Amino acid sequence: MSYWLLKYVHVGCVVFSGIGFFLRGYWMLSGSPLLAHRLTRILPHLVDSLLLGSALLLAWLSSQYPFLLDWLTAKFFGLLAYIVLGALALKRARTRRARAVFFLLAIVAYAYIVSVAFSRNPWPWN
Repeated sequence: MSYWLLKYVHVGCVVFSGIGFFLRGYWMLSGSPLLAHRLTRILPHLVDSLLLGSALLLAWLSSQYPFLLDWLTAKFFGLLAYIVLGALALKRARTRRARAVFFLLAIVAYAYIVSVAFSRNPWPWN
């Protein structure tokens, strides 16, 4: 598989993952039964697995790794924050208000990761 094709797969998965998270958060906040649909529970895991796999392959093919490059390290820690905040938003937080706050924070983390990817700078807003 060519590097560019793999990069397009990765970017596509980033977009689908973000849209999927936003939809699931909206459905959670609105109390929609779509949140419990089987496809809603399975598809994000498939997309995120492909996203992670493509990220690892891109890092390997380009010899660019977290902890060696500051912007990839920032993306790595941003991803960890996004995962934790997303889990709190969609499943773990007890109140609807707390879920809404964690949902907004997860969206901020997602935006940070994307901005670091575009700028290749851990401080993309400078």
